[in-house]
Amino acid sequence: MDTRALLTGLAATIDAHDWEGLPALLHPDFTCRLVHTGEVFDRDGWVRLNADYPGFDRMHVDDLVVEGDRGVLRARVTGTDGAGERLEFVVASFATERDGLLVELVEVWADVDQVPPEGTRPVA
Repeated sequence: MDTRALLTGLAATIDAHDWEGLPALLHPDFTCRLVHTGEVFDRDGWVRLNADYPGFDRMHVDDLVVEGDRGVLRARVTGTDGAGERLEFVVASFATERDGLLVELVEVWADVDQVPPEGTRPVA
């Protein structure tokens, strides 16, 4: 499978909550690094993280750029917190394909309702 198909399939599989199908897209040497926490997961650990993540609802692809065996997927992820409040995050996933499978993923997560720090924007 090429990188575009892998990333498109990854998003569709996660959106469908198809945790049994997710490992089929990941190379046995797969690793995922979460930039915001510094955590690194292997294939089984990353599948488990996604399957067990509380409140996850949907993943929607906003942008996908691919060049050879590298690609970047930007997506919105929605869900709810423990009190039932709606949450929305944006993730940029930087991927590398090897042997038709995803071998490396680096994820950068952002909370979309963050307010810029005071004094960092010009006053109109």
